[in-house]
Amino acid sequence: MSHAIRRASELALDETTVTALRAALKTTADEVVQAIIDEVPSYANALSGRMGATIRRAVRTALGHYLDLASGHATGGDAGDAAYELGRGEVRDGRSMDALLSAYRVGARVAWRCLAAGAVPAGLPAAEVAKFAELTFAYIDELSAASAAGHADELAARGRAQERHLEHLARDLLAGASPDVLLASVQRAGWQPPVSLTAVLLPADQARPAYRALDPNTLVLDDLPDATGVLLVPDADRAHLLRHLTDRTAVVGPARPWTRAFASYARAVRARTLSSDIRDTEDHLPELVLSADADAYADLRARALAPLRTLPVGTARRLEETLRAWLLHQGRRDEVAAALFVHPQTVRYRMSQLRELFPDLASPHRVLELTLAVGLRGS
Repeated sequence: MSHAIRRASELALDETTVTALRAALKTTADEVVQAIIDEVPSYANALSGRMGATIRRAVRTALGHYLDLASGHATGGDAGDAAYELGRGEVRDGRSMDALLSAYRVGARVAWRCLAAGAVPAGLPAAEVAKFAELTFAYIDELSAASAAGHADELAARGRAQERHLEHLARDLLAGASPDVLLASVQRAGWQPPVSLTAVLLPADQARPAYRALDPNTLVLDDLPDATGVLLVPDADRAHLLRHLTDRTAVVGPARPWTRAFASYARAVRARTLSSDIRDTEDHLPELVLSADADAYADLRARALAPLRTLPVGTARRLEETLRAWLLHQGRRDEVAAALFVHPQTVRYRMSQLRELFPDLASPHRVLELTLAVGLRGS
């Protein structure tokens, strides 16, 4: 209140003027409140009933404090604190600072008109009336500034709190928390659940920049181990998402119901472990399936390809490559030869060797085992 106090030091209202003005406080407060109701739509309902009575008392208190200031009997600190809290309260009530500043402007105009109407008959000289006007508007300006500071601080505090709640929700989703836990986290965060979430893994320092161009409902974490960040993108248009991430080192998991976002995240993590070249996990489902249980896959290969282990390493490798091509091309010799860059007769010779090693090669079960066993070779 330094500016208003400086103005007040230039104006010392005599007791007669102060008494006359105090007598008009209740009427002035009522007129101020009514003018705000009439001219500021945001307060039309807020200032009725019990709330209206509370506001009227607050306005009378502020006006009384103002008169104390004008008569040299106050520092202005309490009014500034109250204005600060008023600004914070506006955030809690869901109103913008614009509405409160409009109310201050209306209140200043009406208060000045009413107070001036009482000051002039009390004999306040014209020069002092001018100083009185300056004090009035300086006081309102500083109340407005205090309220704006309170409003901004409350918004910032709420923003930080919501960000913490959103991060907590993201962690619960990645951990596969129960539906009850997730719903509680959703309510705390004020987050609207989508139909699906798609997990995106990328370097931590790229998470926030990528997030800014996505749906604002996207959840983001950028402090996971190994400098990893993750985005949980709601109801993603996959093609658009992949285009957006073209220049980033990202792995995109599958879309999953939002309560199962952990499954999308787990697949993206496994894909990154499998290969640094994977971007879209949907393009690498066979590799992901075959690598899901590394021990089981190793056991399957060892059992299914055991006959090849009796051969020299070079021969075994060539026959395995031939077997894989033969299975993939469904036994079409010319296509197998083209894939291996060998003559069809070479394919015929090698296949005769393989049929000796695998007498049941025509069995559907054997074909399935061998297809899986050689599935990752050369892919």
